[in-house]
Amino acid sequence: MYVVAYDLSDDRRRTRLFKTLRRFGTSVQESVFECHLTVSQFIELRKAVEQVIDPRSDQVRYYNLCEECARRIQASAASRMTSDPAVIVI
Repeated sequence: MYVVAYDLSDDRRRTRLFKTLRRFGTSVQESVFECHLTVSQFIELRKAVEQVIDPRSDQVRYYNLCEECARRIQASAASRMTSDPAVIVI
């Protein structure tokens, strides 16, 4: 699981980045996404992000959470929760 947090001052780039990240994960807060990705998908995400941002002024952080750490995420009741799309509960 990867958590992607960003801070972009330009509204147009911020909107483009939001739409780009939506292809890879779930928006859980303003400017924060949780993404359940393989390593190759993460590399693809990074390339897509680099095409949108201005590296001189925009900030994007990537946090790689281990499986155990991801299971221990805690959130308030109003928070959107994500789940691993590879897991099917019957």
